[in-house]
Amino acid sequence: MTANRASGFLLVLLLAACQSETASESASENEPLPAIPVEAAYPSRGDIVSTYSGTAAIEALAEATVIAKVGGEVREIQVEEGDDVRAGQLLARLDGDRLRLIQTQAEANLQKLRRDFQRNQDLKDRSLISAGDFEKIQYEMEALEASYKMASLEVSYTEIRAPIDGVVSERFVKTGNTIDVNAKLFHVTSLDPLVAYLHVPEREYRRMSQGMPATIQVDALGGARYTASIARISPVVDPSTGTFKITVEISDPERRLKPGMFARIGIVSDIHADALQIPRSAIVDDGGETSVFVVKDETVSRRPIRTGFVANGNIEVVEGLNDGEQIVIVGQSGLRDGSRVELIDTSPDANNVLAAPAPSSQDES
Repeated sequence: MTANRASGFLLVLLLAACQSETASESASENEPLPAIPVEAAYPSRGDIVSTYSGTAAIEALAEATVIAKVGGEVREIQVEEGDDVRAGQLLARLDGDRLRLIQTQAEANLQKLRRDFQRNQDLKDRSLISAGDFEKIQYEMEALEASYKMASLEVSYTEIRAPIDGVVSERFVKTGNTIDVNAKLFHVTSLDPLVAYLHVPEREYRRMSQGMPATIQVDALGGARYTASIARISPVVDPSTGTFKITVEISDPERRLKPGMFARIGIVSDIHADALQIPRSAIVDDGGETSVFVVKDETVSRRPIRTGFVANGNIEVVEGLNDGEQIVIVGQSGLRDGSRVELIDTSPDANNVLAAPAPSSQDES
């Protein structure tokens, strides 16, 4: 009898414990999940551009190495590295003494033969010499005229002159050096305009046209930006690389840019005015679907959207979102439809308004 009472008492305790645990589980299931802290912002409107971005070295459109056309001793140097020069300006002088003597000799021989030719002209008019003898003297005079012109030309080569407008970028000789024919003397570089050559994938060909604006950003100058434009587009595509060449001319009136500098180039191929934009950080990509989390009454719902151009950290929303709808820009990783959220920053300024177009990214759709 005592054993039966003990067993019944234990059974009652177990049933009470089970009922208590079941009530506790039901109470925890009914409790709401804690709100997830997120950062939110509102869409903005403004112009957004489609840019093709690339990198290239800045180059001079024209440059020339000045070489000696005659040999001799360098008697005088008129310019130094960094000096501006104009086409035809005197850069240096060679001695030229021997060449001037050759010129003088050729001139004397030519003058003598001219007098002989004049006398024979009179004799021919009076039929005192044959036509063959007269033609022989005439040919000799023409040969001496050519020799004199050649000697004069070589004398002129002793004055070294700039072939193009530009800046003396290198000087290879010093006063007193004896140089041979074809020796390098100077290097002249034209700094106006400067160019950059981009090799662009063929899929971009239809978007490019002559005169399109571009921007140049140079790291060596602290990220300074310069205006540029497409000057030329190659009419052929390189089959080995699948690219075509674009020549970009750069405007630099202050002449801070130098050939050889590394540049980041952005070509503006299209612009959408007053486009609806959101921060790129708001985008959620899952299984090829682009979406955002829209906040309403402290809960979120996932909304598929279609996007357009990308620039300055913002992305254009073509459809799926309206002005004034608040979206999550930070903290989406733990969200799902219906999640409760706690807004950390709901100020409209959380979404940066677009600044001036920058060539930092290509368009997406």
